[in-house]
Amino acid sequence: MRAAIGTVGLAIYAAFVLLVTLTPTPVDSGLQGSIDKVLGKLHAHGLPAWFQYPQLEFTANIAFFVPIGFFLALLVPWRAWWLCILIGPVFSGALEFAQGAFLPDRFSSVGDVIANSTGSLIGSIAAFALRSVVEARDRRVIAAAVVAAAR
Repeated sequence: MRAAIGTVGLAIYAAFVLLVTLTPTPVDSGLQGSIDKVLGKLHAHGLPAWFQYPQLEFTANIAFFVPIGFFLALLVPWRAWWLCILIGPVFSGALEFAQGAFLPDRFSSVGDVIANSTGSLIGSIAAFALRSVVEARDRRVIAAAVVAAAR
């Protein structure tokens, strides 16, 4: 079940990421006024003044890649955990390279790779933590069933 969820989730979400990142125009094209209004309202309700569009974009890039890391970590075996640390940055770097090389209206940056890689790592950590909890629960349930069956 874990592998099925990881496979389907990763395939669907990776396709979504490709669609969003490889479209010819930037995702926020034409939205600057709306983004400024939202940030203004958030600042009026306690968001620190230093949190402006660059911080929003960096944070959004982190959040954007959390599912990539999560679904990836559902797929890999425990002994291959290190693949999650590599695949997220490689995928992000490939997307940024494609944007810079083939999409003249898009901007590629090392900062985006750092943010995306951070998100992928956060997602991987969350999935491995969840897997640990589920596997510990499963061991307890199995042990209790063995003891009950032995009576």
